[in-house]
Amino acid sequence: MTQDELKKAVGWAALEYVQPGTIVGVGTGSTAAHFIDALGTIKHQIDGAVSSSEASTLKLKALGIPVFDLNEVDSLAIYVDGADEINPQMEMIKGGGAALTREKIIAAVATRFICIADASKEVDVLGHFPLPVEVIPMARSFVARELVKLGGLPEYRQHVITDNGNIILDVHNLRIMEPIALEQAINALPGVVTVGLFAARGADVALIGGPNGVRTIEK
Repeated sequence: MTQDELKKAVGWAALEYVQPGTIVGVGTGSTAAHFIDALGTIKHQIDGAVSSSEASTLKLKALGIPVFDLNEVDSLAIYVDGADEINPQMEMIKGGGAALTREKIIAAVATRFICIADASKEVDVLGHFPLPVEVIPMARSFVARELVKLGGLPEYRQHVITDNGNIILDVHNLRIMEPIALEQAINALPGVVTVGLFAARGADVALIGGPNGVRTIEK
């Protein structure tokens, strides 16, 4: 199977966790796009969705799925999204698509986080994928200097503005042995909106697509 076929398999497998009559949290990226396609086939069974990006919102609306503002929603049963990396503790790096802040907010509201990913995203130690950090533009240089002190090599993601109007620093050269501690340290830096470490609130279920089909891992 190609990588895209693996992404499609886990996207459709996530339908099993969608409860009729609920509002579904939906993520961003190529794997989440397959889940949105799958969700379109049962759109009349759900009340709608909350989206983590403008791109996902457009795709949901194009399929006729109502999109709610998160401020209109008290709770979400599930949030379904991909990951750039996931470790055995279900901690993740996310933000390759620059939607990390909205993704983290929706994940915090959801009762269950369903991570959908192909097997190439599985790692023993996080940090092979550069760690995205969303930063208020005026703080870019300051935050970059502080990230160097934490052992990283930050790189400004050129020509990318987040849906919130901010910029992204991608931090290379990290071997993240204590994801929760690093998440807290980076989030505490003035000017940081959020870091793409999803460790304090990791995944509850991971659907991993591989050559032998979809594996389910639960916390």
